[in-house]
Amino acid sequence: MAYSELIKDFGRIRDYMREFFVYGFKSRDEYTKKSSRSYDDERRRLASWLGDYMQFRQNPDGKNVFISIDSRVSRHNPLYKAWKTKSFTDGDITLHFILFDILDTPETMLTLKEITERIDGYLQTFEEPRTFDESTVRKKLKEYISEGIIVSEKQGRTVYYRRAESDPLPDTDILDFFSEVSACGAVGSFLLDKAGEHVDHFAFKHHYITGAMDSEIHLALLKAISERRAVTIVSAGKRRKWEKSFDVVPLQIRISVQNGRQYLMAYVPWFRRITSFRTDNISSVKPGEVCENFEKHRKDLSSMDAHMWGVSTRSQNGERMEHVEFTVRFGPDEEHILRRLEREKRCGTVERISEDTARFSADVYDASELIPWIRTFICRITSLNISNRELDERFKQDIRDMYSLYGLEGGDAE
Repeated sequence: MAYSELIKDFGRIRDYMREFFVYGFKSRDEYTKKSSRSYDDERRRLASWLGDYMQFRQNPDGKNVFISIDSRVSRHNPLYKAWKTKSFTDGDITLHFILFDILDTPETMLTLKEITERIDGYLQTFEEPRTFDESTVRKKLKEYISEGIIVSEKQGRTVYYRRAESDPLPDTDILDFFSEVSACGAVGSFLLDKAGEHVDHFAFKHHYITGAMDSEIHLALLKAISERRAVTIVSAGKRRKWEKSFDVVPLQIRISVQNGRQYLMAYVPWFRRITSFRTDNISSVKPGEVCENFEKHRKDLSSMDAHMWGVSTRSQNGERMEHVEFTVRFGPDEEHILRRLEREKRCGTVERISEDTARFSADVYDASELIPWIRTFICRITSLNISNRELDERFKQDIRDMYSLYGLEGGDAE
């Protein structure tokens, strides 16, 4: 069978893009999930979209292929190109363009019979004309009606079809920003293509682009949320060693400003609590029944925000709440340290206790989520206390180890 860059199942492409970009550096022989032929086909397919970003390194074990993207140079997410390649048959593409040539304006209204007759007229000019019966045309029109690009109107007992009105495109600045930060940014990328050339006004210091691979999952989840519907998801475990099915009520999608990871916040009836799932670990979403208690679960999640630093809804040691408190010192010309504490405190509180010291405190479900942030103040911290004693000791031991590594004195962290 000849190689084609068109795709039907995006799930497979998503897996390969993750391997080449997120994990990367695997040779042809090391990739054991599929056959070598499959590896070669997917590699060529990715290269056709992302040729400027494909690189390889040669080592004794073979050639390792990977995707390398410098977000300082690429203002727009190149991974969206994968969504702009879709499989179609000769009949699909022929019927598509003929239909929209016949229904050239929103004012042109025709019946199914009239449309079918005009299609026959188009095809008679070919030596071996393709034929489309009314049933095929009706199914295609129904598909386009569901997509919102064709409108049907009933006048008496007769149904007429016409092209839908085109909505004006949003401002390109809005589309630029939306396409790079939203959970369904692929939509913004498609609209930008229609907008044509324009001046880019945005550049991102931290450009998290891998969420593009999860757009299909995000769309299914957001649709379920808008319909207040439960879903069945298949999610992978740690290190992707296993997959398990969960019946959940999706409530929100949250995006980390620290690392760009995207999470589904959902109520899990089996656990009787709200928990989080990384969306890049979800391989499928199947819609279920409408949830009568949807609003209650949303209110419960909102009330939990007062004690959530990230997305964790329970502590590592099983305690309901953990207390975190630390004091920082700053100089007379370093008021920006205090302003930063106030700006980044999230669900915590900041109290200025003297001219050169301030105290941060918070009661959270999982204190471990604060550790990366606390470390950024490490040279200014004068005292630290975490109610999770194991976590507290681990943090202080890291300080001692750092002092020992650099041969410094004064590593008695308190």
